[in-house]
Amino acid sequence: MLRLLVTLDQNYLPQLQVLLTSVAVNNPGENVEVYLMHSGIPTEGLEKVGRQCRAAGYTLFPVRVDPAFFQDAPVTKRYPQEMYYRLLAPHLLPENLHRILYLDPDILVINPLRPLWEIDLQGKLFAAAAHTGMTDIANSVNRLRLGTDSDYYNSGVLLMDLDAGRKEIVPQEVFAFSAEHRASLLLPDQDILNAMYSGRVLPLDDAVWNYDARNYNSYLLRSSGKADTDWVISNTAILHFCGRAKPWKPGYPYRFGILYKHYARLTQRGNP
Repeated sequence: MLRLLVTLDQNYLPQLQVLLTSVAVNNPGENVEVYLMHSGIPTEGLEKVGRQCRAAGYTLFPVRVDPAFFQDAPVTKRYPQEMYYRLLAPHLLPENLHRILYLDPDILVINPLRPLWEIDLQGKLFAAAAHTGMTDIANSVNRLRLGTDSDYYNSGVLLMDLDAGRKEIVPQEVFAFSAEHRASLLLPDQDILNAMYSGRVLPLDDAVWNYDARNYNSYLLRSSGKADTDWVISNTAILHFCGRAKPWKPGYPYRFGILYKHYARLTQRGNP
């Protein structure tokens, strides 16, 4: 059983469907539960995703979050309540769930997820990858900005120990940190993860488990030419289309945009 978590609004439902297509194509035979955490996606949208899940043999569990849970949270246009969902998932998901894999919707899964699902978390709360690139400059800036000693982890792929999270992640502490540091948080949910819990993260290889699709040349150079396109197709499990440019928008400039369009077309064929 693989259990996936996504948190989004109705605007990202098309991207969620492409993600689910890629999961189904590259994880044959897996029993998958999809937990869709939201604050008010219309029934029609949920039903469309539900039909796709059933066709793949998956089970969709929509989780509508009660706004009252966030009555003490700093919530503004820049800080919507949705930004807290992934971090506070241990308190928002059913208590009979013990582990879950969070995925951003701007992702393709191009190889099996089971090796990540079965990884030993070694007592950590999360497993995540840092996008270090060719230099450590960004990491150094973020360590200084957030006052941490760890790499700056990307929050788009998070394997979570929900039992540990229910004990260690205190919603009021998260809300208090957000209120105190709101002026300095650049990517609020990711900054909070790194500032409060970076010491409780098991590092993952980003080239395999959270490949930044903008940075093909960086991966190629740091691997001395090994991580070419063939290597990515054979070894990378999660392609993450980070940044403002997105492959479903016109003019996407990076290498793997055509692969995304392929999975988008498969999705259209399977969900007319």
